[in-house]
Amino acid sequence: MTPNLDDSLRFYGSLFGWMHLTGHDDQGSAYSMQRLGDLDVAGMGEMPAEMKQSGMPPVWNSYVTVEDADATAARAQELGAKLQMPVLDIRAGGDLIGRTTVVIDPEGAYFSIWQPGRHAGSAVANEPGSFCWNELCTHDPQAAAKFYGSLFGWEVLPGDADNGYRLIKMGERMNGGMLPWQPQMGDYPPSWAVYFAVADCDATVRRVQELGGKLMVGPVDIEPGRFALVADPLGAVFYVMYLRNPDD
Repeated sequence: MTPNLDDSLRFYGSLFGWMHLTGHDDQGSAYSMQRLGDLDVAGMGEMPAEMKQSGMPPVWNSYVTVEDADATAARAQELGAKLQMPVLDIRAGGDLIGRTTVVIDPEGAYFSIWQPGRHAGSAVANEPGSFCWNELCTHDPQAAAKFYGSLFGWEVLPGDADNGYRLIKMGERMNGGMLPWQPQMGDYPPSWAVYFAVADCDATVRRVQELGGKLMVGPVDIEPGRFALVADPLGAVFYVMYLRNPDD
């Protein structure tokens, strides 16, 4: 979600080589699909006027695919979460694109659920310029593991890091991580963060800065690769990461 769609399209197109296809839903809201070649990798929507006026910062939002958005939303509330809005149909040209809502977990972290209609979601992952990881920063990893495990059936496993990092497993694949809040994070809130794969972390950081963005943390070497936390010129925060073994 961005307060200036055109500026965001220029920045991410220059950074990742994304092409875009922009249209409007049946409510008239502008939405742009970001593509690598002919494959969808992400989306951008321009904030409605009330969001801009409220001072809401631009943000990357994580979506989790579900079979039944209404049932998942109801279960989330049973588990102590709140809904930012009712479950909505997203339609374009009369076709059902999908059903969605924004969930606020019991600790305050926002994420969305997506019941696919015509649009299933991202068509590519782990390749340079595409999504590669989701990560929850949480004050209470045990409670978060219980909530998300009960909601989505995720298995949350201890990682190898000394900071208590946990890995999210869905079926046979790792699906994300949970980072315990650290004192040096200050007032950083519970939140989900997105990672995009890149061919060269350091070169991507330099390009972010050339395009008017900022380096927040890193680059840092870890066992899966090398990552950095950056912000785009409008303030949306995201990670970039070089993956040593993208197929793992």
